[in-house]
Amino acid sequence: MAKADTGTASTESGLDTAVIERTAEWAGIDEQDLCDALVVLHADLIGRHSQFERTFDYVTVDGTRAYRVSDAVCDELLSEFGFEGDIAAGVRLAHTEQAKLLFAKSVHGDDNFDADECGIVIGIDTAEQF
Repeated sequence: MAKADTGTASTESGLDTAVIERTAEWAGIDEQDLCDALVVLHADLIGRHSQFERTFDYVTVDGTRAYRVSDAVCDELLSEFGFEGDIAAGVRLAHTEQAKLLFAKSVHGDDNFDADECGIVIGIDTAEQF
């Protein structure tokens, strides 16, 4: 079986290749299935970033925006896409790990997420860069 193209998924989702690969291993899911879910989700998240920035704590690092959201918000988002079980857990884990890395890299961010918080990452050029 060919290895998933995590590089393409990384480019299209805003998540690092290493994060995607680790998450698939940790969650015990197929890398390609995780990549597909991340790309589908990201396509929708691009249209929501302005809504998120008005509501949630966030940082922007190298053209990627990371948000700290409640578990309830993340659950609702994942259910909109029908992500369940291991795929939902993998998507949540990948986004949260990447968000924590971005918050840690940011001068203004606090990467200490509470137990009831997770991350959402959107790899876009934001208005503040224009």
